[in-house]
Amino acid sequence: MSPSTILLQAIEQQRKSERRRLMVISGFGAILLVSFVLDIMTGPSMLDASKVINALLEFIGLPFQVDRSTHVIVTNLRLPIALMAIIVGGSLGVGGAEMQTLLNNPMASPYTLGMAAAAGFGAAITLYVGSLGMNGMYAVPIGAFLCCMLSACFLFALASMRHISSGQLILAGIALLFLFQSLLSLVQFISSPELSQQILFWLFGSLSKATWTNLAITAVVVIGGFLLLLQDSWKLTALRMGEERAKSVGVNVTKLRLKTLFIVAVMTATVTSFVGIIGFIGIVAPNIAKILVGEDQRFFLPLSFLIGAFLLSAASVLSKSIVPGALFPIGIVTAIIGVPFFFWLIIARRG
Repeated sequence: MSPSTILLQAIEQQRKSERRRLMVISGFGAILLVSFVLDIMTGPSMLDASKVINALLEFIGLPFQVDRSTHVIVTNLRLPIALMAIIVGGSLGVGGAEMQTLLNNPMASPYTLGMAAAAGFGAAITLYVGSLGMNGMYAVPIGAFLCCMLSACFLFALASMRHISSGQLILAGIALLFLFQSLLSLVQFISSPELSQQILFWLFGSLSKATWTNLAITAVVVIGGFLLLLQDSWKLTALRMGEERAKSVGVNVTKLRLKTLFIVAVMTATVTSFVGIIGFIGIVAPNIAKILVGEDQRFFLPLSFLIGAFLLSAASVLSKSIVPGALFPIGIVTAIIGVPFFFWLIIARRG
C-alpha cells in the first residue's frame, strides 16, 4: 500500500471521527431543546407543549398567537429562568472542562478549587453587614463576585510562579475551599436566625431570581468567555499532551494557563453571583463529554457546554416537580445528581 493511500485513509478516518463527534453534539443540542421546553412547561400552572412553542415563536416575532396569560407566564416568568439555567449550566460545564484541562485532573472544577465557596462567603458577608447601603439585589452579587475574584487572584499568583505544578494548584484550591467554607460557617454562627436562614437559602442555589437584566449580563460574559476559549482550542488540545510537548509546538504554557484561569474565574464569579452555589455540574459535564468525543477542544468545549446546560435545565425541571407548587433548591438537586456520578468516577479511575 502506497504512502499516499495510507494518508488518504487516515484523512477519511479522521473525517468520519469528526462527523461522529458533530452528530453527538447535535444530538445533545436536540436533547437540550426538549429539556428547555419542558422547563418552561413545568411550574405551578402546567402548560401544554403546543402553547409554549407558540409563545416562543411569537416571542421571536413569528406570526403565532397565544392567550394573554400564557404569554405573560412564558415570556415574563419562565423564559428568563429557563435561559439562565442553560447559560449557567453551560458556563459551569466549560469552566470544569478547562480546569480539568489545565490541571490534568478529572476532579478539578471551579467548585472544588474554592471559587464557589469564596463567592458564597462574599454573599454572606454582604448580607451580614447590611448590603453597605446598596440595594440587596445588586449588593449580594457584587460581594459574591469580588470574593470569587479574590480567590481566583490567589490562584493566578500561584500559577504565575515558577515550578508550581498542577497538583500544587489543586491542593491550593482545596485549601481555599476549606478556608472560605470555615469563614462562611463563622458568619452563619454569629448571624441572627433570620439572616442565617437567608444566607443558607442563597447557598442552596436558585434560578428564581433570574431577570432579563441579569440574564443579559450573564449571557454576554459567558458567551464572550466561551468564544475566547474556543479561539485557543488547538493550544489547549496541545496542552493535554503535556506541558513539554505543548512548549515544543510553540505554546506559551504560562500565558495560556493564566489567560484560561482568568476567563474561567470571571465566568464562574458572574454566574455564581446571580444564582448562588451550584456544585457538581463542573465535574460531571466535562467527564461525560470526554468519554463521548475525546479531548479535542473543538468538540470537547461545545459538548461540555451543552451537557452542563442540559444537566442544569433538567435539574430545574426536577426542582419544580419534586414538590408540586413549591420551588425545591436547585443546588440540592444537582448534588443528588452529581454525587453518584462522582463516586462512579472515583471507582472507575481507581486503576
